[in-house]
Amino acid sequence: MESNPTSFSVVKTYHDFKQITKAGLAVSVVFSSLAGYLLGVDEFFAFSWKTLFMLAIGGYCMVGASNAFNQVIEKDLDALMDRTKNRPVASGRMKPNVALLIASLLTVIGLLILYFINPKTALFGAISIFLYTSLYTPLKTSTPLSVFVGAFPGAIPFMLGWVAATNQFGIEAGTLFLIQFFWQFPHFWAIGWFLYEDYEKAGFFMLPTGKRDAATAKQIILYTIWLIIASLLPVLGRTGQLYISIYAGVLVLILGLWMLLYAVKLYKQRTAKAARTLMLVSVSYITLLQIIYIIDKFLR
Repeated sequence: MESNPTSFSVVKTYHDFKQITKAGLAVSVVFSSLAGYLLGVDEFFAFSWKTLFMLAIGGYCMVGASNAFNQVIEKDLDALMDRTKNRPVASGRMKPNVALLIASLLTVIGLLILYFINPKTALFGAISIFLYTSLYTPLKTSTPLSVFVGAFPGAIPFMLGWVAATNQFGIEAGTLFLIQFFWQFPHFWAIGWFLYEDYEKAGFFMLPTGKRDAATAKQIILYTIWLIIASLLPVLGRTGQLYISIYAGVLVLILGLWMLLYAVKLYKQRTAKAARTLMLVSVSYITLLQIIYIIDKFLR
């Protein structure tokens, strides 16, 4: 039976698009934006399906564009690492100019969609792409501070949803930003720890001390504590319209202590396995926290 070259090409193009936009990461980021949107609407039946859909598509375009630009800039470095050497541009399957065109189109389409939601949403989307591609990406080979810089665009999606729902950036959106900002550090330092050798091949500086040592592990614990404190701020009633009940606060605290437990385990064990476990726990943490916030809002 003869193969169908057209269908094969379509499948290949689809998989390359997923890889260059890092679909798994993009979907998780979009989830954060949608969570922020649901927290921002007045009540459950007040939200707009149209806005929700536009936020999802526009958000995916923004994240996808950032990742595509990143893979063009880092194509030679990606080729050195086992984790990234099979990416479309690094492997040579996709020409850099094609990837650049895709990134540019995603940027324009994403910004237009977010602009139709409201101009503030588009502004923060544009800031996110700029910070990620123009500052975070080049700093990765220069200084461990790249993670600090990268935490800014990484923290935008959660609060972006609130801005999309309310057309306002105030203490509520700022609190959502703060939560996801502090979350970035234990999450990405855990990744930097268990992928240390692979990152080293490309000369990436991901850990705060540059080493898998006690000082790095202590900073992971410290930022996990800051994350727990930030996540409990809405219980105090000082964060405007963003508020969670004491019951939700207890659940959020338990969730934070669960993540802190694995941060402490990393400090004690200092192994790649412990770091990978912490990374997985951190992903579960941020997802469950957002779900708790949303359920609490609509059950009160």
